[in-house]
Amino acid sequence: MQSDDARHDIRLLDRITAGDAAAIGELYDRHSRLLFGLILRILGDRDEAEEVLQDVFVQVWTRAQTFNVELGTPIAWIVRIARNRAIDRLRARAARTPPPAAPLPPAANGNPEAHAALTEQQRAVARALDTLPADARQLLEHAYFLGLTQSELAERFELPLGTVKTRMRTALRALRRELQQAAIEAPGYYQL
Repeated sequence: MQSDDARHDIRLLDRITAGDAAAIGELYDRHSRLLFGLILRILGDRDEAEEVLQDVFVQVWTRAQTFNVELGTPIAWIVRIARNRAIDRLRARAARTPPPAAPLPPAANGNPEAHAALTEQQRAVARALDTLPADARQLLEHAYFLGLTQSELAERFELPLGTVKTRMRTALRALRRELQQAAIEAPGYYQL
C-alpha cells in the first residue's frame, strides 16, 4: 500500500520521464531539504553538498525512467542516489588529496644503501602491478587507494561478488609470485 506522498512522487517521476521540467522543480521543492541534510552529513561541506544535491536532481532528471516502484518508494530511490553521489564525492576528494609522504623506515634514515633498497622495492612493486591484467589491477587499486570493500567493488564494476573475490585473490597471488621472483633475482633488496 503506497502513501499519498509516494503516489504523488510517482506521478512527478512519470511527468519527468515525459520531459516535464516543472515536475523536477516540484520534486526538488518537496525533498531538497531532506537530501541536502543527508549529503551535508556525509560530506561536512556546504558548498560540496549543494553541488552534489544539484547532481542528484540531474541524475533524477536523466534516469527517472529507471525508477522501479516494485523496489521501493521514489524518495527511497532518490535518497539512495544522494547517498551514493555523496560517497562518490567523498572518495574522489580522498583520491585527489595525496596522502602524506610516508617516512622512511628507521633503517633507511640517513643510510643510502637502505634508501636505495627501499626505492628498488617500490619499483619492484610497480613492475609487479604492471604484470596484472587491467581488470584485476583496477580492482586492487580501487580497494587499496579508495578503500572500497569487495561488495562495493562488485556494485561499482557491475560484477558478481564471487568474480571480484576470485580476481582479487588471483591478483594478490600473482603479485606475491612476482615479488618473490624479484627477491630471488636481487636477494639483498627484499625481505618477504
